[in-house]
Amino acid sequence: MARFKLYPLLGLLPLALLVIGFLLTPLVNMVYQSFQSNDGTFGLQQYISIFSDPFYLQSIKNSLMISFISASIAIVIAAVGGYSISRLASRKNKIMVMITNMTSYFEGIPLAFSFIILLGNNGLFTLLFSQLGLNVFQAFDLYSWIGLIVVYIYFQIPFAMMLLLPTYQGLKEDWRYASNLLGGSNLSYWLHIGLPILMPGIIGTYTILFANSLGAYATAYAMVGSTYNLLPLQIGSLIAGDVFLQPNLASALGVTLALIMLLALWVNGRIMRKVRRDLK
Repeated sequence: MARFKLYPLLGLLPLALLVIGFLLTPLVNMVYQSFQSNDGTFGLQQYISIFSDPFYLQSIKNSLMISFISASIAIVIAAVGGYSISRLASRKNKIMVMITNMTSYFEGIPLAFSFIILLGNNGLFTLLFSQLGLNVFQAFDLYSWIGLIVVYIYFQIPFAMMLLLPTYQGLKEDWRYASNLLGGSNLSYWLHIGLPILMPGIIGTYTILFANSLGAYATAYAMVGSTYNLLPLQIGSLIAGDVFLQPNLASALGVTLALIMLLALWVNGRIMRKVRRDLK
C-alpha cells in the first residue's frame, strides 16, 4: 500500500528538481552573496552601501515611482476594457480574449523595438505626421520618462485584462435586475454591488502589475539603456556591465527588490482580507 502511494510522488520528482535547481538554489546563493563583502568577509556592508548611497536610493525611488504610475493607469484602463470585453457576445468575446491573450505576452525587447520603429525619433508615425505638417509627436520623446511609462502601460494593460476577466464573470446579471426592481440606479448598483464584488480582484491585479513593472528589465534596457537610474538596470549593470562588476552588491540589490515585492504582496493580502471581511 505504501509503495502504491509512492508512485504518484515520483511523478513530482522532475518538478521538484526544477524548483530546486532553477528557483531555490539561485535564491539561496543570492542571499548568501548579499552578505559577503568584497574582501570575503560576511556582514551588512553591501546593504549599508545601498542605503547610504544616494545613487542606489534614487534607483529604488525611480523604480517605485514608475511602477506606481504605470500600474495605476493600466488598472483603470484594464478595468474598463475588461468589463467591455465581458459584455460582448460569445463569439466576439472569444476573439477579443484571444487577441488580449496574445498581446499580453508581447513585451521585453520585441515591444521596445516596435515602439522605436513606430514612435522613435525616426519612427514611422513620427516621420509620417511630420511630413503631413502635423507635429503630433513633436513634444513626445520616446526615450524620456514619459515614453518609458507609456511603454510600461502598454504591456501592463492586456496582462491586467486577462487577470480581471474571470472576476467579471462573477458578476451576475440577475443582481442588476434585482437592483433596478428595488429602485436602484446604475450608480448605486456599482457602488453597493458591482465594485465591492470586483474590488478584491482589482486590488490583487494591481499588486501583480506593480510587482511586474518593478522587476521589468528587458524593456527598460532596450529603451533607455543605462540613461535612467532604475533598480533592475543597476542590478544588470553590476553583474554584466562593461566597467565594474560587483556581484555581491548586485545580490544585495536583488534581495532588496525581492523584499519590496514581498512587502507589496503582504500589503495586498492585508487589504484583501479587510475587503473580504467588509463584504461579509
